Amino acid sequence: MKKKFSIIFTFLISALNPMLVLAQQGTKINRENVVKRHNVSNRAMDTLASLTVGNGTFAYTVDATGMQSFPIYYKNGVSLGTQSEWGWDAFPNTKNYKFEETLQSYDFNNEGRSAKYSVQLKEPARNAGAVNYFRENKHRLQLGNVGLELYLKNGQRATVKDIEGIRQELNLWTGIITSEFRIEGEPIAVKTAAYQGSDRIAVHVVSPLIAQQRLKIFIQYPYPSGKFLDEGTNYDQADNHQTTIINQSSNGAVINHQLQGTSYVTKLNYSQGTLKNKASHYFVYQPASTLGEFDFSFGFAETNNVDKGEYGFTEAAAESTDTWKRFWESGAAVDFAGSTDPRANELERRVVLSQYLTKVQCGGSNPPQETGLTFNSWYGKPHTEMHWWHAVHFALWGRSDMMEKTLDYYFRTFKKARALAERQGYQGVRWIKMSDNDGHESPSSVAAFLVWQQPHIIYMTELAYRDKKSLDVLKKYKNLVFATADFMADFAHYDRVTGRYNIGKGVIPAQEVFKASETLNPTYEVAYWDWALRIAQQWKERLGEPRVAKWDEVIDKLAPLPMKDNCYLATETAPDSYTYDRWMTDHPAVLGALGMVPESAKLNKDVMKNTLDVIWKKWHWEKTWGWDFPMTAMNAARLNLPNKALDALFMNVQTNTYLKNGHNYQDGRLRIYLPGNGGVLTTVAMMLEGWDASTGDLPGFPKDGSWVIKKEGFKKMP
Repeated sequence: MKKKFSIIFTFLISALNPMLVLAQQGTKINRENVVKRHNVSNRAMDTLASLTVGNGTFAYTVDATGMQSFPIYYKNGVSLGTQSEWGWDAFPNTKNYKFEETLQSYDFNNEGRSAKYSVQLKEPARNAGAVNYFRENKHRLQLGNVGLELYLKNGQRATVKDIEGIRQELNLWTGIITSEFRIEGEPIAVKTAAYQGSDRIAVHVVSPLIAQQRLKIFIQYPYPSGKFLDEGTNYDQADNHQTTIINQSSNGAVINHQLQGTSYVTKLNYSQGTLKNKASHYFVYQPASTLGEFDFSFGFAETNNVDKGEYGFTEAAAESTDTWKRFWESGAAVDFAGSTDPRANELERRVVLSQYLTKVQCGGSNPPQETGLTFNSWYGKPHTEMHWWHAVHFALWGRSDMMEKTLDYYFRTFKKARALAERQGYQGVRWIKMSDNDGHESPSSVAAFLVWQQPHIIYMTELAYRDKKSLDVLKKYKNLVFATADFMADFAHYDRVTGRYNIGKGVIPAQEVFKASETLNPTYEVAYWDWALRIAQQWKERLGEPRVAKWDEVIDKLAPLPMKDNCYLATETAPDSYTYDRWMTDHPAVLGALGMVPESAKLNKDVMKNTLDVIWKKWHWEKTWGWDFPMTAMNAARLNLPNKALDALFMNVQTNTYLKNGHNYQDGRLRIYLPGNGGVLTTVAMMLEGWDASTGDLPGFPKDGSWVIKKEGFKKMP
């Protein structure tokens, strides 16, 4: 009788809420099916549909031929980059600029402080030159273009217009790209795979054009442009760098590329054929005419160490297949099949492709740059305020080790971050907003005054601790956490008149439209400060150490979240937050005070709901960034507004565009933007698994039966 009642009860629950039954049944997800149904296919030379293979610290982006055959044509799309985590260069400092020449002193709160900030000075000319030099240097390198040289019957080189019958697919489950196309009716087939243990790519090429000597492979070395954005196609300035074949045999060669600030080698392995230096910085591999197919692999390395082993396509494909299978079978997964909401398949596509892209481009020991390992933005330098968006999702998707790997940057740059804090008269460490991988600061009149990157390390190390609940984690990161909290407590300025601690003046908030000299207590930063200092005190308690009195004093007396007309303001000094147009552009960061940041005692959810309603209606969404939509969705989810959370994720705005290859498109300048991808993954994990204060399963999704969801392996958000 009990069994019969249980069956009837389960049937009734199923009719009312199919999601709940799926969760109860624990249905195993066929992960391979979920992943492969979002394989990317190309049937044309689409410059915004380039595909990338890589291993997390090295990536190679290809056109529809499976190689970088037409880099100029793709220049203004998703550029055909070859980048590594280690590949950096610097132009000669011929004028002997000193970093100190970029500094300017400020005393924002009239306390007798001489805090030195590295800003974009316009004059005198000497200082302006120093600013430009240290912004441009170091810059990340485009290591080289490797593509197909294809020729027509008349001997002319084939152009994009000559490529016909394109059929290209990226198999996400294996990480292998298969490309088929024709020239004058002759077929060419190329398979492309990335080695996972070294910075090397291998291709397998099949075509009758090989025997006709009409198919070759070129290796071309661009010169760094020194510009904000470098697509890796600057083939001028040939005299400023040197390339030389330093070793050669019948099946391999080594090319050395010498620049003013660095040198590195390209190691080639190939089937029978010859390699010749055809032009300045341009080399061509001619496969033997007796071949109907051949392998060609190329690896980039800082030094020409002895490199033994087989480096054909078979080995690369095996490495790629094994690594990707293990990746997809690890951590979390979600399956939206069977949902009737028309957005379900697109959300699943964004989730799958975002996992692929962030694994390929964000798997190193540093915060990645916002355009990953594809092309430079901001000279290739990582931005620490974006690290949250690049890395938090790894932990929520059950891959905390991938997030932790990126935290190595903070150990490596700790001394420089402490020196920055000391230069401004503060205790602890002030994490540098924009730097190279070694923490060399980049002058910026915005970056110098941002502080919302400061609590990120506390947030991410807290996720690492929650994952393992290990004393070893606390011991490993405690110095980072405590030095961060020391700066945060010291940076908070005590106002004797009001008896409270303020954030500012001297701060540009995450919504970067406000002036540092005028801004006081931005809502998001105050909420984040409060939460992070409380977590730092919990770390003290977990380690059996006494709480820090100064931290408690700041927590107790920290300014309230600024409010007017029952809405939270962007900043206390912007009472016209929702009446002045300029204040309703850029990031609606006030929403991050409940979303990215957990609910705090300072926050009233009714007021935040009013704030969300006003921002939703009045914000200039066309002037936002890719992560603003996930941030808004997280806010709505925590306010128990799941339909609004989904509407935020799918807001019809250009900067919320996700291309065929999965990249988040911003505009003609930033054609890809990885913080948007990370934001989608973080938000979906939160909506699926919930957060510490949430109740029930799938708290971020509507309970109207339109979503059928299977999920595995997610972690709760704080």
